[in-house]
Amino acid sequence: MSTTSQAQSPQQAPGGHPQRWLILGVICLAQLTVLLDNTVLNVAIPSLTEELGAATSDIQWMINAYSLVQSGLLLTAGSAADRYGRKKMLITGLALFGIGSLVAGLADSTGQLIAARAGMGVGGALLLTTTLAVAMQIFAPEEHAKAIGIWSAVNALGFACGPLIGGFMLDHFWWGAIFLINLPVVALGLAAVVALVPESKNPQGDRPDLLGALLSTIGMSSLVFAIISGPEHGWTSGRVLVSGAVAVVVLAAFAYWESRIPYPMLDLHFFRNQRFTGAVAGAVLITFGMGGALFLLTQHLQFVLGYGPLEAGLRTAPLALTVVALNFTGVAAKWTTKLGMPVSIALGMVLMSGGLVSIATLASGGYAGTLLGLLLIGAGCAIANPAMAHAIMSAIPPAKAGVGAGINGTLAEFGNGLGVAVLGAVLNSRFAALIPVAASSLPAALSSADGEAERGRILDAFSSGLESSQLVGAVAVLLGGLLAAVLLRRAERDA
Repeated sequence: MSTTSQAQSPQQAPGGHPQRWLILGVICLAQLTVLLDNTVLNVAIPSLTEELGAATSDIQWMINAYSLVQSGLLLTAGSAADRYGRKKMLITGLALFGIGSLVAGLADSTGQLIAARAGMGVGGALLLTTTLAVAMQIFAPEEHAKAIGIWSAVNALGFACGPLIGGFMLDHFWWGAIFLINLPVVALGLAAVVALVPESKNPQGDRPDLLGALLSTIGMSSLVFAIISGPEHGWTSGRVLVSGAVAVVVLAAFAYWESRIPYPMLDLHFFRNQRFTGAVAGAVLITFGMGGALFLLTQHLQFVLGYGPLEAGLRTAPLALTVVALNFTGVAAKWTTKLGMPVSIALGMVLMSGGLVSIATLASGGYAGTLLGLLLIGAGCAIANPAMAHAIMSAIPPAKAGVGAGINGTLAEFGNGLGVAVLGAVLNSRFAALIPVAASSLPAALSSADGEAERGRILDAFSSGLESSQLVGAVAVLLGGLLAAVLLRRAERDA
C-alpha cells in the first residue's frame, strides 16, 4: 500500500475506523490536559507570589505566555499537521507539552516558569488542532456531529475541572505539582497515540507556506497581546496601539500573501462559502459573549457572594456538567440531526443568551438565579458549539482538516480574549460611574471602604456593572446565533 493510500485510509473507510471510539478517547485525554492548563494556574497565583517572589507583571506573563504562543501558532500548527501528518504532530505536541510541564514543575525562578509555559503553548497548539482533525478523519460523515459533540464536551470539562484540580493539588502538595501531574497523562497519551491513532495527511502534499506561517503567527500573537494588554494599560496606551497596529499591518500582509500564492496555508476562498462565513461569525460572537461573561461571573461569586476560589469553581461546574451530560449521551447530536444545523445553532444561542440574562437580572439575589443561568448556558453550549464546529469543519475539504481545526481554535481564542477585554471595560466604566472614587479594582475599592455602608454601596455598584456587561454579552450571543443561522440557511438553500 502506498503512502498516499495509507494517509487516506481513515476517511475512506465506509463506517469509519474500527477503533474510532477508543481513538477518540485517547485524543480527548490529550486535549483535556491542554485545556486544564488554561485555567489551573489561576488558583496557584498566591503560592507563586509567595514562593517565587513573583511580581504582578510576572504572574501576567506566566498566564499570558501560554495563551499568546498557543493562539499565535494554531493556524500554523494545523497546516503543519495537514502537510507532515496529523499523528506525527500529535506525538510532537504531547512530547513538547510534557517537556514544558516538567520544566515548569521544577522551575525555581519566574523566568524559567514563563519560558516553560511558552513551550507548553507550542505543544498545546499542536494538540488542539490535531485532535479535532484526527476526529474528522476516523469517523464517517454521519457520525461527525456526535464525535464533535464529545470533543466539545471535553472542552467544557477542562474549563470546569481546571480550578478544582488546581485547588486540590495546592491543598496537598507544593505549586509545582499542578504541572507535574501532566506527566503520567502525557506518557499514557503518547503510548496510546503510537499504538492506536492512524496516520493521515493531505495526499497532495502542498509546499510549505513558510512566510504565511510567520505572518499569521506574528499577526495573531500581536492581536491577542493588544487585547490582553488593553484592560490593564488602557486602550490608548502605546503598548496597545503599537501591538494593535502591528497586528493590522501583518494580518493584512498575510491575507494579501495568501491570495497570491498557489499553495496558501489559509485559502481565502473559504470565506466565499456562506456556510463557512456564518459559522465563523457565530463562533466569534458566541465566544465573545461567553468568555467575557463567565470571566466576570467568577469575580461576582468570590467578591460579591463571598465564595472561596475552590467553592466558586464548584458553583460554576453545573454549566460544564450540563454540556458533558447532553453531549456524552448523544442527546445534543440527536437534536441537531432532527432540527437541522441552522435551527440548532439559533436555539442554542437563544438558550445561552437567556442564561446570561438570568445571571444579569437574578444573580444579585443569590445563587439560585446564577444556577438557572448556568444550566441554560450549558444546554445552549451543548447544542450550539458542536454544530458551529461541525459547520466550519464540513465547509473545508477533508485534506485541510488541520487548517480547519486551527481556524476553529483561533476564533475561540480571539473571541474569548475580546470578550474578556470589552465586557470587562463595560463593567469597569459602569463601576467607575457609580463610584467616583473607585480604585483600580473591586478588591482595592473594598479595602479602602470606610464602614459597611460604603462597602455595600461598592458591591452594589459592581453588581450593576456586572449586569450591564452580562446583558451586552447576551446581545452578542443572540446576534451571533441569528447571523449564523441566516447564513447557514442561505447556504443550504443555495446548495
